[in-house]
Amino acid sequence: MSVISVGDLVTRTSHGGDILFKVINITIDDSGKQQCTLKGLHLRLLADSPLEDLRRVDADQLRREIVETEALHNTSLERAFCRRGIEVEKQEMIRSEAKKKYTFFNLPGRVLHLDGDEDYLKMCLKTYSQLNIEAVGQWVEEEKQPDQLFALLKQHRPDIVVVTGHDALIGGGKKGFKDINNYRTSKYFVKSVQIARDFQSSRDDLVIFAGACQSHFEAILAAGANFASSPTRIFIHAYDPVFIAEKVAFTPIGKTVDISDAISASVTGIEGVGGIETRGKFRLGLPKSAY
Repeated sequence: MSVISVGDLVTRTSHGGDILFKVINITIDDSGKQQCTLKGLHLRLLADSPLEDLRRVDADQLRREIVETEALHNTSLERAFCRRGIEVEKQEMIRSEAKKKYTFFNLPGRVLHLDGDEDYLKMCLKTYSQLNIEAVGQWVEEEKQPDQLFALLKQHRPDIVVVTGHDALIGGGKKGFKDINNYRTSKYFVKSVQIARDFQSSRDDLVIFAGACQSHFEAILAAGANFASSPTRIFIHAYDPVFIAEKVAFTPIGKTVDISDAISASVTGIEGVGGIETRGKFRLGLPKSAY
């Protein structure tokens, strides 16, 4: 077996090599065995594994993973742009002839995105840019997010805030689903949501997405989030928060976000993300400045 080091891409033999991980830490346990901390390459999951259970990813497997992920990403982008095209057509139909001689401008919702993973943050910010959404990103470890969120909200005054990173259900089985202590980072997401609601209590004035893989969906929603993961405790994709935010950002301010459409816009779907009725953040302006 080849030597495995921090930074290597690996799979777990005991799980059939189903998920690609990056090794982010290696420690020695009390019995003298090497234990690795892993993060999902494209899934917002943290896991622990004995080093002996890991196998390095070969070039072909990595290539397949990248191709599949890019395909999912591009399909989600296409769906978003197609939906916007339909919305534009509807808006054009309701404008009067007098208004048509002026040029309108679009003002979608602005996003503040806190991410516990720097690599994922870069991926998400690139996608926000592709979707023409104004977004500010901050790399903050999950346990530090509650301490930094209020100041960032005050500084940037976003319409939508995303608080995400990594999470995992670490014990208790089905009987332990309700215990927040059986999750790696859900308690930090809950605290962050509570702080955001202290900043802005209205769920329509500040829209919140919070959570990661296997997060305590019910606790995060109860804390005041509009959207959260993970209803069935499955793994969610790195891009899921972005496409939920996009749906909110481009739904007109006078309409309620179609929950089914919002969830369908995500990569994972209804098993991975869910939420409540929420007013959109898109505003139409008139006239468009020539300067």
